This record gives sequence, structure tokens and C-alpha cells, in this order.
Amino acid sequence: MSVRLAIFLSAAALLASGCDVTTQLGVPCVLVKRDPTSDSTTGVRSTPVLEGEIAENQDFISFGSTDCEDLICVRDADAPRDSDPNAPAQGYCSQECVAGSSSCEVTDTSVDEVLRNRMDCRPLLLDQASLERLKRDDPVTYRNTFGETNSPYFCAGKLSAQPE
Repeated sequence: MSVRLAIFLSAAALLASGCDVTTQLGVPCVLVKRDPTSDSTTGVRSTPVLEGEIAENQDFISFGSTDCEDLICVRDADAPRDSDPNAPAQGYCSQECVAGSSSCEVTDTSVDEVLRNRMDCRPLLLDQASLERLKRDDPVTYRNTFGETNSPYFCAGKLSAQPE
């Protein structure tokens, strides 16, 4: 076998193995909120959301989680909770999605199978019209609350009460 052929075959094998795209979708993360002590002089910092700060049976979305490549960490209403109200609240990495698409496929095999099977694209924020109205009427509040998000749809666990 010539050296050129060996190099070509090695490069082809490396390129082919790079075709499997894995995301952090579903990987555990800590839910965060803006640190109330941060300001424009110290920069925006985050602090963990505590279990006691989240109501039972409530979806929660957190923007700015550095645990996730898309900086979005969510916990759906059916996700398990820590019984310690002072523990940092755990969620899983998410991403924006398009309703009706299959863009919420979990590719990381370390993610719990139950969550992998429940993952779906669904609204977690206000409806689209309300988001657009708030963005138009009060852009500062919108940006401070939702960042650059333009859609209410995110990958999250389908709720047990949610129809198929």
C-alpha cells in the first residue's frame, strides 16, 4: 500500500467518524439566575436557583447556564426534585426548536433513557404573539428576561398529562 493511499484512507476514516454529531441535549445542568449583586461595573454574574425557589409541578427555564453549549437549562414539571430546599436546582441542557420537528433527538448515550424517550419540542415560555408584543413594547425588559430568544419552543421532557 502506498503512503498516499494510507494517508487518504486514514483521513477518510477520521472524516467518517466525525459525522456523528452529539449535543449536550439532556445532559444534567444547574439552573441559574442573575446574581442580584452583579451590576454593570462588576459584570453580569449568575447564581444557582435553589430547589425552594421553584414551585412544585412547574416547568422552569434558565438562560445563561455555562453547563450547556446553548446556555439553556430546563427542568420540566415531571422531572425529579431534590428534597433539600437549599440545594441547587438541577435540570438538563436544552435548545430552541421548531414545533413539529424532530430536532430534539438526544444523541448523548449517557442521558437517562426515560428522559431521552420523553424529549419533545414544546412551548416553555409565553405564546409567540405575547413574546413578540413584549419584545416590541418593552425591549429592555424582554432582553433582560429572555435574552435573544425569539421563540417559546424548547426541547423539554413531554409531560405525563400532555397528549401524544
